[in-house]
Amino acid sequence: MNTCAKCGKPLRRVHRSLFQHLRYAAIFQCKECGVEEYAPRAYRFHFGPHVRCPRCGTVKVVKRRDRDRIDPMHYGVLTMLEWLVSFGKLYHCRFCRIQFYDRRNLSPHAPSGA
Repeated sequence: MNTCAKCGKPLRRVHRSLFQHLRYAAIFQCKECGVEEYAPRAYRFHFGPHVRCPRCGTVKVVKRRDRDRIDPMHYGVLTMLEWLVSFGKLYHCRFCRIQFYDRRNLSPHAPSGA
């Protein structure tokens, strides 16, 4: 269960409006202090200045030259559009163990190495 970053108490899930349904996968609120935390939808990871994993959203990805036949490829409409625009920039997520194409460059704050 999620805990509040401010007071450490458990968070509870709250109802979302129609606009919030499109934007967030879930909204959690603290019972004690009332702070809300938002879980973004996966399609939002395709927007931004640096490459992110399309499944978990981490910036700790590595660039690959060739496709690995063991780890699966991530397929989706936005990932296929990224492949058309990226000219073959292949990335690998360390946590999800998936490979995907992206048009953006690595984050300068992300750790480097394999």
